[in-house]
Amino acid sequence: MVLRSLHTGVTGLRAESDAISVNADNIANVNTVGFKSQRAIFEDQLGRSILAGTATALPGAGVRVSDVQVMHTQGTLSNTGVSTDLALSGDGFFVVSGNHNGVTSDFYSRAGQFNLDSSGMMVNPDGLTVQGYEANADGTFAAALTDVQVPTAAIPPKVTEEISIVANLDSNETVPLATWDPQDPSATSNFSTTITAYDSLGNSHSLDIYFRKTSDNNFDYSVLASGDETTPLAAGLNVEVGSGSLAFDTTGALNTITTTTPVSVDFAGATAGQAIALNFGSSVGGGGTGLDGITQFGSTSNVSAQDQDGYAAGEFAGVSIDGTGVVRGLYTNGEKLAISQLGIAKFVSNDGLGRAGGQLFIQTRDSGEAAMGTAGSGGRAAIVAGSLEASNVDLAEEFVGLIQHQRAYSANSKTITTADDMLQELLNIKR
Repeated sequence: MVLRSLHTGVTGLRAESDAISVNADNIANVNTVGFKSQRAIFEDQLGRSILAGTATALPGAGVRVSDVQVMHTQGTLSNTGVSTDLALSGDGFFVVSGNHNGVTSDFYSRAGQFNLDSSGMMVNPDGLTVQGYEANADGTFAAALTDVQVPTAAIPPKVTEEISIVANLDSNETVPLATWDPQDPSATSNFSTTITAYDSLGNSHSLDIYFRKTSDNNFDYSVLASGDETTPLAAGLNVEVGSGSLAFDTTGALNTITTTTPVSVDFAGATAGQAIALNFGSSVGGGGTGLDGITQFGSTSNVSAQDQDGYAAGEFAGVSIDGTGVVRGLYTNGEKLAISQLGIAKFVSNDGLGRAGGQLFIQTRDSGEAAMGTAGSGGRAAIVAGSLEASNVDLAEEFVGLIQHQRAYSANSKTITTADDMLQELLNIKR
């Protein structure tokens, strides 16, 4: 029995030593981004098998560390201001892929210290590529995960194909006395607005849209371009490139839109016959409300909003990432183009994930298969851009744990020395 006590004391020393190693690992990683602290799980040991339906009064055979549990609690989010620094608020993991310590696989991490490499790939500090759903041309995203790669080359210009205007035309305006004159538009119309359009080369041009009252609840519109910028050249003159009329009902809603001449313009040096659609809102006659574009109320004529879908060529200027993980390229022409949406993995058992080093986890049989989705969906975490999740290590708890394990280690050493003294007494009986 004395020898059993010696071995039991040794198990205590071994277990407390392992537990202190866990504390030491936690303390060492107190400033490691995305690190999840661990705790040692102790269990007792028996020196003989337990028979079903029986009880034993024999002492145990000591203790051991049965498992080291990772504590997947939320760490504090700290703002960095770096656009590619990302933090997760809630349950889930970023997905990175590549070779890590000789293993090529998908890995899962809470550490969002990402950056763009020389080829535009979004990578973590170890060079593993971040995974996301590639953006399609129609604004949707692909169904399968792939590497997130930001095109850092200049983007080509996009020709203006549509102009949208939200405005009000004053119902109290009077019909101008002079007939419509494109060369004297201000004196022969009631209201106008100017908008920029882009040709096939990305050059910008001003288009002026004039509105002229023709009778109660009826306005004509005319679109003018500068003859200095068109083919054939009409130096110093305005060129009418489109026209039509707008009819309103007695409530001021847009009733019908009639196109007399569709907008088509030949900008010098660019592709001829550039067609531009005018969006004045949905008319009542077309099944709309007549209130979401141009209206005619008894208030001053004004433009609330106007937009067009073209742009000039632009150089890459950086990326932005929103709370749902949509990565957009930023360009010097003011465009923000969707590139990808980051994939977020969720597991049935986070505790079952295996540590892979480098703040990475790997899927195991105990964790279950990764359920992929996007941030904020299906209970997955939201993404906080420009921030990082700090280590969740609590130094106060770790220091208390060190004291407890140190005391326990000393107590177990006393068990060994006491058992040794008892053995010595036994040996002295012969004398």
